Amino acid sequence: MTVLASISGPRDLDRLTGAELVALAAEIRTFLVENVARTGGHLGPNLGVVELTIALHRVFDSPSDPIVFDTGHQSYVHKLLTGRQDFALLRSRGGLAGYPQRSESLHDVVESSHASSSLSWADGISRAFARTGRRDHHVVAVVGDGALTGGMTWEALNNISDDNDRNLVIVVNDNGRSYAPTIGGMARYLNRIRTAQTYRELDERSEHLFRRLGPLGRATHRGLRGGTRGFLSRFTGNDALYSNLDIKYLGPVDGHDIPTLIETLQLAKDYGAPVIVHAITEKGRGYDPARHDEADRFHAVGRIDPRTGEALGGGDGTTWTDVFAQSLEQAGATRPDVVAVTAAMLRPTGLLPFAQRYPDRVHDVGIAEQHAVASAAGLAYGGLHPVVALYATFMGRAFDQALMDVGLHRAGVTFVLDRAGVTGPDGPSHHGIWDLAILQLIPHLRIAAPRDAARLREVFAEALTVEDAPTVIRYPKGAVAPDLPALERLGDGVDVLVRGDADDVLLIGVGPMAHLAVAVAARLETLGIGATVADPRWAIPVPASIAGLAASHRLVVTIEDGIRVGGVGTRVRQVLRDAGVDTAVDELGLPDEFLPHAARDEILRDAGLTADRIVQDVVAQVRGARVPTARTVTRSDDAAARTPE
Repeated sequence: MTVLASISGPRDLDRLTGAELVALAAEIRTFLVENVARTGGHLGPNLGVVELTIALHRVFDSPSDPIVFDTGHQSYVHKLLTGRQDFALLRSRGGLAGYPQRSESLHDVVESSHASSSLSWADGISRAFARTGRRDHHVVAVVGDGALTGGMTWEALNNISDDNDRNLVIVVNDNGRSYAPTIGGMARYLNRIRTAQTYRELDERSEHLFRRLGPLGRATHRGLRGGTRGFLSRFTGNDALYSNLDIKYLGPVDGHDIPTLIETLQLAKDYGAPVIVHAITEKGRGYDPARHDEADRFHAVGRIDPRTGEALGGGDGTTWTDVFAQSLEQAGATRPDVVAVTAAMLRPTGLLPFAQRYPDRVHDVGIAEQHAVASAAGLAYGGLHPVVALYATFMGRAFDQALMDVGLHRAGVTFVLDRAGVTGPDGPSHHGIWDLAILQLIPHLRIAAPRDAARLREVFAEALTVEDAPTVIRYPKGAVAPDLPALERLGDGVDVLVRGDADDVLLIGVGPMAHLAVAVAARLETLGIGATVADPRWAIPVPASIAGLAASHRLVVTIEDGIRVGGVGTRVRQVLRDAGVDTAVDELGLPDEFLPHAARDEILRDAGLTADRIVQDVVAQVRGARVPTARTVTRSDDAAARTPE
């Protein structure tokens, strides 16, 4: 039996010798490479925290001592050590989630994959433990150096340092990277600590001296190395980082040296007040393809050859992100006022080509979406046109800034939201299903949802001409949809994609859902039900011609890949009522639930967003057997009704 196979829970680590712990670390790395290569997932981050996670579970008693992982993508090792070693369906329906998930284990605490919140969670949990008399419990927060670029971590540290009477350990997993290399002044500071020659020389000399004194000397070295705000690191000025926070600092320590980690974490546990343990780790540790990947150290991979790290399969082809990247780079050539802003997502959002061509026109602010959006308002005020590229799920982190800094001041800022709609395997906190409902609350803001590459290029060019209000362009993850030409474009920019033999049903497809609407229309036509398909392109505000089209039809069906509550369909229904149009509206979209990880098609099927299900329901509505029912209309009115007002 392998060492890993003998681990069914954290306390099984207690009986292992030092050599067995080292062997366990090697087995875990082999397991991760072999299994994640088959399913895809966050490989590099987990390879970098193997020894650190082993040491955490050896020293602390999870779940009595909760361990909170910031972001949670580095929790695979934690899952293995807490009895979850079946990775066959990792990130697939019926399998393990790619992030901590309470339904899987009592050892999982925070499920959200949004960064920089772990210290706030730990602050709250530790206060609750102290208030309820559970002072023998400890709380551990594992936070990456990338998350330290987010303001929430410093808000939490400010509050933690104000009340030192609780057992709270903050482990800084410092690998110099979030997705890609961590940026900003904080990153430069930590990098100096990581690489300082003074620190390395002092560390090596002191370790050599103490090791000559035998076991007692080695133990003394480990203790002194972590004591009093970093015995050695003080010589490099590391103490200054936390000197005003009144929090004990231990480190930096080698995040791959299990005995040193155990010793340091034990010191932190025994201290009886908040402690910061600074661990230096290597993302992609032990796997050369990851270590040599300069882009992101295999932060997240699809299916790969475990021997070479080469991607398997044909890939996505041209993606939505690729089309945006090309459009932005082209715009930069003719518009010197266009600048790009992102929050630690330079490559994933497609900004790299623009950054390579115009390096002084890109601002990567770190994991700080609030700052990114407020800064963009300032850039617009200064005469530039900022393009803020984020994942749709992270836009919610900056809603107040979008509302009060950008919206209130009618700043000409373009938001480009990648991974909008259902993203699939990364689960509830990565789905981009809230932006349509949230952002349309902002007065004067305009939202475009392109259905294909040609429309993405169009609406992006149009957005760059808007200087008196914010604009949003949203598109999904993966391969871009095939071009879907329009039969005609109405005066306000609405594209009519299909005209049926009769004006029975108006199908409004938002963004890529236009393709589904066209498929539905074709099937309805075979059943004798005439359908018109319209793509608003700019979905918010609802174009006036939509009301005109709706007035001539018996039923309106909106189809979107955001939540139904407060979505585009709801807005369409309100606009029709304001225009005095009494045509019934059926709003199709996603439920207001936290959707679990699964394939995109599986989630859409669950929500009824398939051609079969929509056709079935529309037929029932036209026949009056399902609400909302289609209103009656005489065929003699059809010809006149085809022309929208």
